[in-house]
Amino acid sequence: MGEPWAARGAEGASARLPLVLTALWATAVVLELAYVMVLGPGPPPLGPLARALQLALAAYQLLNLLGNVGLFLRSDPSIRGVMLAGRGVGQGWAYCYQCQSQVPPRSGHCSACRVCILRRDHHCRLLGRCVGFHNYRPFLCLLLHAAGVLLHVSVLLSPALSALLRAHSALYTVALLLLPWLMLLTGKVSLAQFALAFVVDTCVAGALLCGAGLLFHGMLLLRGQTTWEWARGQHSYDLGTCHNLQAALGPHWALVWFWPFLASPLPGDGITFQTPADVGLVAS
Repeated sequence: MGEPWAARGAEGASARLPLVLTALWATAVVLELAYVMVLGPGPPPLGPLARALQLALAAYQLLNLLGNVGLFLRSDPSIRGVMLAGRGVGQGWAYCYQCQSQVPPRSGHCSACRVCILRRDHHCRLLGRCVGFHNYRPFLCLLLHAAGVLLHVSVLLSPALSALLRAHSALYTVALLLLPWLMLLTGKVSLAQFALAFVVDTCVAGALLCGAGLLFHGMLLLRGQTTWEWARGQHSYDLGTCHNLQAALGPHWALVWFWPFLASPLPGDGITFQTPADVGLVAS
């Protein structure tokens, strides 16, 4: 008889829905950005060298962004396919009645994914997948490069938006920035002006959200914690800054931020974890 979490079916389709909605939102932003660049006010004119550098930076950022998205979605952080039978003998192991399986320390059952996740951190609503042991590194890099891409677009379009806002009153400026859809529906702005304001608003908000997430998870990374452990004040797996970085990002932890396909194998298996006593950090 198969495992209860082996059947995907309708639950797999429901898990993909957030990803589809996120993709549709990103597509809408890209289309409006293209409209702004081609038919709208667009960015300020650039010289050949500056344009080449802008294009190179944009290509590098997009490659890193899409590469980390692909790695995040392809990496399965769950206990599917992991041999756990006979290993559930140790401190921190528990039994999950939903999965009908022993689960190792730091694991947790996700009601959205309907399976236990190794070293579960949280469920990412925007991508419809849990963040765990096997996809924590691409998740962190995704936050970094998503913030970079959104900030780049915001800076690129900010002169055109600034020129538009300077030509109108303060009330018009506030309404356009906070309620661009209302301004469009009431005929107060053209489609190009609306697209410019909407794209910049979305990119600034997204950059702030990704930046805040990166700062929070960077703090957890340095402390060797998951979100669940942080919420409960647990520090059982804090090995020190260097060891924590290597445990989550691999031996090349300083380089993985710059290229998603760099080989940096994780030292553990997501089942057993070192404690401060294992690396000699416990005071005698």
